[in-house]
Amino acid sequence: MVLNPSQGVVDLFTSPNIQFSLDREGEEPIYRQLIRHIKTQIDSGVLPTGTRLPASRDLAQHLNISRISVVNAYAELRAEGYLSAHAGRGTFVAKDNGGSSSPPEKSPTQPDLTNATPDRSLREMMRLARQPGIINFGPGAPPIELLPTQFLKEAINAVIDRDGAKALGYEMTEGYGPLRTAVRDYVTALGIQCSASDVLITGGTQQALDLVIQALVSEGETIVTEAPTYIGMIDIIQTRRIQAQGVATDEEGIRLDHLENYLIEHAPKLIYVMPTYQNPTGMVMPLHRRRQLINLAVEYNTPILEDAVYHEFRFEGDSIPPLKALDESGIVIHASGFTKMLLPGIRIGYLIANGTHYNRLVRVKQAADISTPGLNQRTIHWMLERGVMAQQLERNNREFKRRRDIALAAAKKYLPAGTKWKTPEGGLYLWVTLPRNGPTAAELYISAIQVGVGYAIGNVFYPQNPDNFTIRLNYGAHRPAEIEEGFRRLGATWRELAAEYAEIEKSPLL
Repeated sequence: MVLNPSQGVVDLFTSPNIQFSLDREGEEPIYRQLIRHIKTQIDSGVLPTGTRLPASRDLAQHLNISRISVVNAYAELRAEGYLSAHAGRGTFVAKDNGGSSSPPEKSPTQPDLTNATPDRSLREMMRLARQPGIINFGPGAPPIELLPTQFLKEAINAVIDRDGAKALGYEMTEGYGPLRTAVRDYVTALGIQCSASDVLITGGTQQALDLVIQALVSEGETIVTEAPTYIGMIDIIQTRRIQAQGVATDEEGIRLDHLENYLIEHAPKLIYVMPTYQNPTGMVMPLHRRRQLINLAVEYNTPILEDAVYHEFRFEGDSIPPLKALDESGIVIHASGFTKMLLPGIRIGYLIANGTHYNRLVRVKQAADISTPGLNQRTIHWMLERGVMAQQLERNNREFKRRRDIALAAAKKYLPAGTKWKTPEGGLYLWVTLPRNGPTAAELYISAIQVGVGYAIGNVFYPQNPDNFTIRLNYGAHRPAEIEEGFRRLGATWRELAAEYAEIEKSPLL
């Protein structure tokens, strides 16, 4: 088959003015590379308005790639206004920059990915799920319908009536004294032995993590994380211009043999782990590995940053103490908060650290924002003291378990044969590995959005070497009917694309 320019169909491969190549081994999905190259040709004027592009099947055959990659590329380019499709006639260039240096206008619902890195382009692409009507399993937030708004109203009114203008002033950098004491009492029930003077109140757990990075790690230095790991930590790493080394995990958490090898050879500044209901995998590190991890950190004098924000989200299984509860040498810095379980928008988190680490953290916190808002601190303290936290946690866990069970049943019913997941004993997420005889998670995403379902693409959780077939589904954020329908749409879309793959594989390539 020949693509004939004289018939109005551009030859993207033999024209001397059109040059691009696809990196099949790179992290950037093939369809995103295709989008980027076609945009470049349109923006430069090489492909003028009205040019008819090859049919998706023909272009896929010439490039020896999946037709789905071309279909997804064309679909996004149409959504951004670069292309237009006419039934029975084909796909045409709809924009003509004429070589202008000004970028073309884009749809307000579409991301600008012109200069994005592969990781950033995937994140921008996931913003497509924010459109109305989409069942989006991507975000990490708890459901708003479970938030205790009535208790919050009572708490704020009570605090203002009690404290007046004091509630609106600055607090000590370390935090509101009674809240620090309440946090000490709260974590004591988890097995952590500390004093109120070891507690630093922060603006959410995310700030707690960032403060530790700023206090302990300098620009250009390296920390070790699990792979995959929390995307928010990856954001901090990139923003603070430090390096991250992902260490492989198994069903019990970070591989200690791989970790030790890295500690010996590279001496990183920090180990970051989420040992309980890890985000994104839902994994729980067993007690014996927790002890071994602490021993390893002590041996190589490398502090551990423990992210315990999901620690209390337990539905079943044994209750395992946090790393900090096992720490006898002060090597562990414990970070958690009340955002996921109580009030995300109030932004109250905390750090528990010892000695020198604590003093450095306070200095960084003071430089960052002087103190966490006093009204928010006093409100959370009021709710803790009156048992609202315990009531909320019990209620939420009961509902999250129900939603998890519905998600597991829906996954078994609707997701394709060969899909893999492990039943989470707590947390909010189902970590899924798709069959490798179909579309990647990124390729599936655009088609899934078109039928009204979104998710977190697994690649964005890896510091290096991502698994292109993984996705994270937040079952906790949706009501049962939405979970059922979302999984149904996702499974149906995968099967449709897999059928296209099978058809392409049967077709002879040029």
